[in-house]
Amino acid sequence: MILAPPRPRAPGAPIRNAMTCDVEDYFQVSAFAPHIDRASWPTRECRVEANIERILALMADAKVHATFFTLGWIAERYPAMVRRIAAAGHEVASHGYSHLRASDQDLPQFTEDITSSKKLLEDIAGQPVRGYRAPSFSIGGANLWALDALLDAGYRYSSSIYPIAHDHYGMPDAPRFAFYPNGADGLLEVPITTVRMGARNLPAGGGGYFRLLPYALSRWMMRKVNDDDGESAIFYFHPWEIDPGQPRPEGIDLKSRFRHYVNLGRMEGRIKALTDDFAWDRMDRIFVDRA
Repeated sequence: MILAPPRPRAPGAPIRNAMTCDVEDYFQVSAFAPHIDRASWPTRECRVEANIERILALMADAKVHATFFTLGWIAERYPAMVRRIAAAGHEVASHGYSHLRASDQDLPQFTEDITSSKKLLEDIAGQPVRGYRAPSFSIGGANLWALDALLDAGYRYSSSIYPIAHDHYGMPDAPRFAFYPNGADGLLEVPITTVRMGARNLPAGGGGYFRLLPYALSRWMMRKVNDDDGESAIFYFHPWEIDPGQPRPEGIDLKSRFRHYVNLGRMEGRIKALTDDFAWDRMDRIFVDRA
């Protein structure tokens, strides 16, 4: 593995961090998979389009460009929404087709998923799709072959590894910052941001942790990555995280319910605060188009 050098920047210029959104709906999250049959997806109320419109307005007000890792299943049903994302100057990247974990697929299945979703998104958005994020950060030590498959499929980078210990995902011994798993001419992996405290990596890149922790603590961790490590932070969120009025399916276990619904009503305001407190840009501009 070869660590990627930080992108050079002008003296005194702020480090640009990567703002990313995983475009999926509330009923597609992996934690709900044991309780929500995939066959029921087409019959459920979709709220992703309205939530994306709010996010696009928020980003436009803040003059922030972001990367939208988009499910093919969503893009197929809301192509005009994907085109609006691209027209607003954002990067459209792939989140796979139907939110299947990479770790639950073999090589032929994974190759089909990443190839079909890439082509679908490119046809709709009218721009190259260079990035991929595995559902639930499901690339780790047991399936690093997936990174080679992504390169073979024409992707330039992945943001699919979270270097933390977690009950659903994580590769705590992975590098904390962007690296080339198989040499500098291969695929670039850009892990979700963590802060090193003692012998552990603490999550600092968004999601449920961002909703649960005090905003000041999250801001401090990202600032620490910028100031002490000299690296860009990678922040991610989902459209359903700004939607406290979303339907609440029955039968969800207590832990999953808490993780999913905690502080949804505060999320939009916290994202707005982030856009004020940090400099942001798209993943491809920060990590692929390096000077």
